[in-house]
Amino acid sequence: MRLSRYFLPVLKENPAEAQIASHRLMLRAGMIKQQSAGIYSWLPLGYKVLRRLAQIVHEEQEKAGHIPLLMPTLQSADLWRESGRYDAYGPEMLRFKDRHDREMLYGPTNEEMITDIFRAHVSSYKDLPLTLYQIQWKFRDEVRPRFGVMRGREFYMKDGYTFDLTKEDALHAYNRHMVSYLRTYERMGLTAIPMRADSGPIGGENTHEFLVLAQTGESEVFYDDRVEALKLGDRAVDFDDRGQVADICKEFTTLYARTDETHDAALFEQIPEAHRRVARGIEVGQIFYFGSKYSEAMGATVTAPDGSKVPVEMGSHGIGVSRLIGALIEANHDEKGIIWPEGVTPFHVGIVNLKQGDAATDTACEAIYAALKAAGLDPLYDDRDERAGAKFATMDLIGLPWRITVGPRGLAKNLVEVTSRRSGESEELSAEAAVAKIAQIYEGI
Repeated sequence: MRLSRYFLPVLKENPAEAQIASHRLMLRAGMIKQQSAGIYSWLPLGYKVLRRLAQIVHEEQEKAGHIPLLMPTLQSADLWRESGRYDAYGPEMLRFKDRHDREMLYGPTNEEMITDIFRAHVSSYKDLPLTLYQIQWKFRDEVRPRFGVMRGREFYMKDGYTFDLTKEDALHAYNRHMVSYLRTYERMGLTAIPMRADSGPIGGENTHEFLVLAQTGESEVFYDDRVEALKLGDRAVDFDDRGQVADICKEFTTLYARTDETHDAALFEQIPEAHRRVARGIEVGQIFYFGSKYSEAMGATVTAPDGSKVPVEMGSHGIGVSRLIGALIEANHDEKGIIWPEGVTPFHVGIVNLKQGDAATDTACEAIYAALKAAGLDPLYDDRDERAGAKFATMDLIGLPWRITVGPRGLAKNLVEVTSRRSGESEELSAEAAVAKIAQIYEGI
């Protein structure tokens, strides 16, 4: 993409309403525009990152054997009355009536609707196990929306639902989600620690939330710092291997990690003093096992092998996709702007032309731009007639991981400059070597 043809409305000054780094930088980098309290338009750069994250979520869900679908954002109040949650959910749920005086709601979650879909089409244990998921906009009428996309009213979320015959099967589905989520966060360049948590209005006896450590986190976290070093890495995972999946979950949850709501002082003391840590955490996902809570209430049963009718065992599993962008920026920024991990960056590399209009410099930039695109990469070429300082400031603000700088002085030696946004280190290479270096960095990401 040529920056002269792109829509990137960056701001020079810090917005007064932004209280935390991610909100400030998303506004300044032209990623979002607030339309009303807690509701944002996603401008091209922000939308590009949102789509990259959603794609990673889709890929990891499908690797785990989960099936995508899409449900409506508006739901009938009758479904929620069946489950008993309509009056219990609270004012966060936006309720209204349509023109025919039917009571409706803007869905904050979809347990009732997915159970309705299941009971209409599945009647035998032979169709189990089944996991259905979607990535969809949701709405919760927060009493005090703040922190930009971190605590908005409208948000983009992956929500998945598992249906199994037995509790043992359902707990394997729970473990499968934990592992797939760990892989998802790692691909995004995040360390998300799974912590036992409260199930809240979703309900259920087993739940973990995933927290990214950041100073602006809303939850106080007590943990053993050795959990930060745990990685799946390139480990091959067979999601049908119950033993392997259970062992991975045990590995990631054995070391102590709890939020303030579930902290037990007698346990926080079990951590060796050298490894005790207290920090703030941003919740970016949660998984639940709640058994037959919804299936019993809504009549979602299957015929078991012995011919009896039994309610299915269920769980639900969510990732806050739009919220993840805020968490990523909170964990990856400096005084100049955002620093995107390679796996989620909106553009793979920025090209800065130091002397726009100079024939040799323009030609070299065009050649590098074409070579990067031919290599399957997505470069952003700053071809504006702007000062070099302004171009560098824009690249630093939007946070692309790599920059190739092209100017007459370097070209006189057949060299361009390749700079890492994260480390600030630069090296001079030929144009061909610069393209090869960037292509190698993204190979396999």
